[in-house]
Amino acid sequence: MHVLLIEDDARVAAYVAKALREEGHLVDHRADGRAGLLQASSERYDLIILDRMLPQVDGMKILQTLRATGDRTPVLILSALGDTDERVKGLRAGGDDYLPKPFAVSELIARVEVLGRRGPGPEEAARIAIGDFTLDSIGRVATRGGKRIELTNREFRIIEYLVRNAGRVVTRSMLLEQVWDYHFDPQTNIIDQHVSRLRQKLDKGFDTPLIETVRGAGYSIRRGA
Repeated sequence: MHVLLIEDDARVAAYVAKALREEGHLVDHRADGRAGLLQASSERYDLIILDRMLPQVDGMKILQTLRATGDRTPVLILSALGDTDERVKGLRAGGDDYLPKPFAVSELIARVEVLGRRGPGPEEAARIAIGDFTLDSIGRVATRGGKRIELTNREFRIIEYLVRNAGRVVTRSMLLEQVWDYHFDPQTNIIDQHVSRLRQKLDKGFDTPLIETVRGAGYSIRRGA
């Protein structure tokens, strides 16, 4: 799934993002309410994990704004305010689940999985089609020309990130952070090796390559490829 994490505590954000990526999810992180609301409004996500208390724009305001504009993306609220009244407020404002801090990562992952299964509009949110290529992020299935393509977990995460950013250039640094959870350059050709193997699987039997190399920048998939 593609998850937006809006959390101002850097330690908590790093902890949650790492756990989600290890489970195969793609994670975008924003550290304040204004940036989080802008990101949530400009891109489609399968799930939003939202801190209750945020600088600039409060988490409850973000939630109310999204629901008022018709955005039904499942929202998991994280909050140090764990009493019953606060939970009720969060759920009544449009939250789908409420997890008090501190929490166990195993419970967080379980709640994410449940929300992913019941999220509204699964066909639209979880299934992406670009030309003859289709990706189902919840079923973890990739097909091209109607033929299923067997991918490793890492390969699936690479192609999922590329198709969700179709029409944009995805840099190697972006892939290192999203797929490997590296926030530094390991000075190896690890990405090129994985993309090369991925291309062999995706392009076998097809005349048009799905992934394009953008010289000196990274990779890209054209919209409507």
